[in-house]
Amino acid sequence: MNKSSKAKKERQKKLLEIIKEDPFMTDEDIAEYLDVSVPTVRLDRLELGIPELRQRIREVASLNHQKVRALQADEIIGEIVEIKLGESGISILETTDEMVFSQSKIVRGHYIYSLAESLAIAVIDAEVALVGVANIKYKIPVYAGSKLVAKATVKRARNKSYIVWVFIYHRQQEVFRGKFILVSIDDGKTDGNVNVNNVEALKTENPPGKD
Repeated sequence: MNKSSKAKKERQKKLLEIIKEDPFMTDEDIAEYLDVSVPTVRLDRLELGIPELRQRIREVASLNHQKVRALQADEIIGEIVEIKLGESGISILETTDEMVFSQSKIVRGHYIYSLAESLAIAVIDAEVALVGVANIKYKIPVYAGSKLVAKATVKRARNKSYIVWVFIYHRQQEVFRGKFILVSIDDGKTDGNVNVNNVEALKTENPPGKD
């Protein structure tokens, strides 16, 4: 084996390790990590039979969307790539030019909020769930083309009321955080009232980390 072939073999071995560790890295991120060109990464992927990022996301998301009880697949904003009902979840949203304000090119806040809200509802292990209280904070502007990664954690559950924290990141930088207090309605029926005592008791829960 010549030097060039050996280097290629080592590079492809590292590529497989990277994809295994983080299946949702872009070709650009992998190229930067391996210090090679993007076309080189794409050729390596083809040789190794690794599909492109969007296909990898779609394949994983289609399986995870079937696990969600409280939402239909077309009601979920973003692609859920990991979910443990009643515990945690991760979703990804590729932002586009259609999502931005025309003058500033900043992604409209309701898209970011909807990504967080739908993931918060999705992780609740219930047939029906609704948001009773939402305390949210936008940290930095998001522009079209950004890949947003939302991570939700169910922090507490009490009498069908839940606290779910959702953090949204772009390139490991936090762009949004939200504390959602949700109520599950298992039979899908309600008299229009939420158990106020349960919700009020959960309002004092504080987020992990600092502002």
